[in-house]
Amino acid sequence: MNLLKSFISIGLITFFSRTLSFLRDFIIAYTFGVSVSTDAFFVAFKIPNLLKRIFAEGAFLQIIIPIIIQYKKKSNNIAKKFFSSILGFMILMLFFLTVLGIYFSPYIIFFIVPGFFKKKILFELTIKLLKITFPYIFFISLSSLTTAILNIWNYFLIPVFSPILLNSSMIVFSLFFTKFFHTPILSLAWSVIFGGILQFTYQFLFLKKINMLVYPQINLKLLKISNLLKKMGIGILGVSANHISLLINSVLSSLFISGSVSWMYYADRLIEFPVGILGIPLGTILLSSLTKSIVYKKKDQFSKLIDWALRISFMIGLPSSIILYYLSNPLIIILFQYGKFTRFDTLMTERSLIGYSFGLLGLILVKILSPAFYARKDVKTPMIISFVTILFTQIINIVFLFMKLGNLGLSLSISFSAWLNCILLYWFLNKRKLFNLQPGWLNFIFKIIISSLMMFFVLMILFNIIPNWNNKLFFYKIITLIIIFLFSWIVYFIMLFILGIRLRQFYFIFK
Repeated sequence: MNLLKSFISIGLITFFSRTLSFLRDFIIAYTFGVSVSTDAFFVAFKIPNLLKRIFAEGAFLQIIIPIIIQYKKKSNNIAKKFFSSILGFMILMLFFLTVLGIYFSPYIIFFIVPGFFKKKILFELTIKLLKITFPYIFFISLSSLTTAILNIWNYFLIPVFSPILLNSSMIVFSLFFTKFFHTPILSLAWSVIFGGILQFTYQFLFLKKINMLVYPQINLKLLKISNLLKKMGIGILGVSANHISLLINSVLSSLFISGSVSWMYYADRLIEFPVGILGIPLGTILLSSLTKSIVYKKKDQFSKLIDWALRISFMIGLPSSIILYYLSNPLIIILFQYGKFTRFDTLMTERSLIGYSFGLLGLILVKILSPAFYARKDVKTPMIISFVTILFTQIINIVFLFMKLGNLGLSLSISFSAWLNCILLYWFLNKRKLFNLQPGWLNFIFKIIISSLMMFFVLMILFNIIPNWNNKLFFYKIITLIIIFLFSWIVYFIMLFILGIRLRQFYFIFK
């Protein structure tokens, strides 16, 4: 399997999906602006989405994929029985989790965003939205399980297409169904549920193609349930540092002026774009490939796989940080500043995005380094690092709050914690002699920095030529932004080429 080809294919589909998500956010911003309703929805949507990232996409996949790969090595039939058992177990657990989540919605909202409690209308609306959106965790978690199976069988592209269904659902409901609700924002909540059902159904049907379409059942002996739950518990703590920090930041932002939650949301959406295109595809490929390198005793490839992913991350991540920093204002203007989304909302969202841009590369590197531990079934080390990172984040938050940095401080704390997380992950890997950088890194980093500096100067010149983005027509603004974006990347890659970096250097054939 050509990993570079797989990465590019996944990245392109992810790019389309993330672009569609921007269209979704543009429509939400235009229709609802930044208001009490959007604050309520973004919190209600964030809770099941956060649970999905921590439990389903995070700890669960990290733990389950190595187990299924081992069973697959023994026999496809055993792997099929295990999948059937884990599917039945998940359906049972998720059903109870969903019921509890709906019942305890008022208490969850009070805990997550205590600032809403003093605003009765906002508090009650958020509860209502959460009760509608909470079942999303049921469908998206089952969808994540099918993602694990498809990835093991090297069907990476099918799961990557899945988010397009959710984005499409939210766009359609925003455009055509708001008029059917007395409170228009409720249409968005129902679109989340419909999108979750589409995602699960779409992926589950593809299991027939690999002969893994099964009926759910529960075999506790095969599951080794106590051991599995123990690993899951430790794994959840291990992968949740950044997500827990984001959750705490939601609590803090709810204490600020109205709109703070929405500003953080839109900035988070923009930073997730490059993380999704780069970090998630690489992490997806790495987890199954690293696990296979251990299970099939190809340990010499373990270190090379990580090194390959790190080089790609640095080559794309560093210039992406520069672009996000310099294009933060025009990006927000072009994507969101319409209808009820005001100039003030743009300036406040920009502050948050600038803070996030400093940690972009760190956020990507965490997704590259953490699979190295889970592939070896080491769930304790990421857990320890997670605790340290969360503690560090809250200390930084307190400092920034005293400095009265507001949302900028909250986003900077996420950036600093991401860098601490990836530094600790690398340090433990290196200390245990599980990973060593391949030769040529100093020369490679030097070339990346020189090329990035050239891009930096080009962006400075272009910004002096186009000083004002507010008083331009929409098509003029978007075409200008695309030209700047493409020209900057062209300059960057030309410099890399001049300095001797070629695409063939990143070919990696994994058998």
